[in-house]
Amino acid sequence: MARSKAGQSADQLREQIRATGLRATSPRIAVLQSLGRSRTAVSHAELAPKGWDRATIYRNLIDLTNVGLVRRTDMGDHLWRFELRQGTGEHAADEHPHFMCDTCGDVLCLPDESIEIKAARGAPRALRRKGLQIQIKGRCDRCVQA
Repeated sequence: MARSKAGQSADQLREQIRATGLRATSPRIAVLQSLGRSRTAVSHAELAPKGWDRATIYRNLIDLTNVGLVRRTDMGDHLWRFELRQGTGEHAADEHPHFMCDTCGDVLCLPDESIEIKAARGAPRALRRKGLQIQIKGRCDRCVQA
């Protein structure tokens, strides 16, 4: 029984998919395994497991997003990036900040402790609720040194 880096076997992923009401197809399992090995949010082109059609992967990413197993984020560059949700893989915190290099386009997941938001007088009430996406842009260490 092969295990993904996230520690879930194909059988466990199959059950997780079925619990959402979706059929547990090979492409869906492959997508979740690939996301489990990823250390950050990735585009469907970066994710595409070898041997699978990119359109099939994208459709499955959307299906898995719609049932809540995957999170979809737009970093402002009009490219959807995907990552596992809620306690699976490297992305244990469902809502966490991201850093995007405005030179090379790399995206990094930041630890929750790196950003603290406090609702202040005059700030939108949404700051008090969950569901926010925090995105920071700048130059990554590699591009600063180049």
